[in-house]
Amino acid sequence: MKPVAIPSLLALLLAAPAYASPAPEDILLYAVSLVGSPYRLGGTSPETGLDCSGFVGHVFREAAGVALPRDSRAISESAVPLAQPELLPGDLVFFNTLNRAFSHVGIYLGENRFVHATSSRTGAVMISRLDDRYWRERFDGARRVVPPASARDPNTGAE
Repeated sequence: MKPVAIPSLLALLLAAPAYASPAPEDILLYAVSLVGSPYRLGGTSPETGLDCSGFVGHVFREAAGVALPRDSRAISESAVPLAQPELLPGDLVFFNTLNRAFSHVGIYLGENRFVHATSSRTGAVMISRLDDRYWRERFDGARRVVPPASARDPNTGAE
């Protein structure tokens, strides 16, 4: 291989994709650190309580610097749809829990698990499984958060 080709190859391998999602490891670590935080309808703070969209918004804001809309339906409309087999850790999963689409949201952890703020079981942030009957029957879709174009370098497309 020519010596000139090595720097070009390295640059290609190290270049960030133009539409990379926020760093999933930071999101996942922070989200899981909030397990046990109290549930509160309309809540946006781990100290005073979080609801599902408040939890997701708080995690993405604190761990990735990404501001998301306040309610789960608006979050679903702001993110990129994907099929369930395409799910990657850090993606969002949505459920119909109130007889309306996209009424609940969580963060996918991988291996069929997701973390979310729920009032129904524990009244806290918890980890659940997508293949649990309750969640499987209510699964509404998955989405990937993509940073807005203004957050990317206009010359390279990188963040």
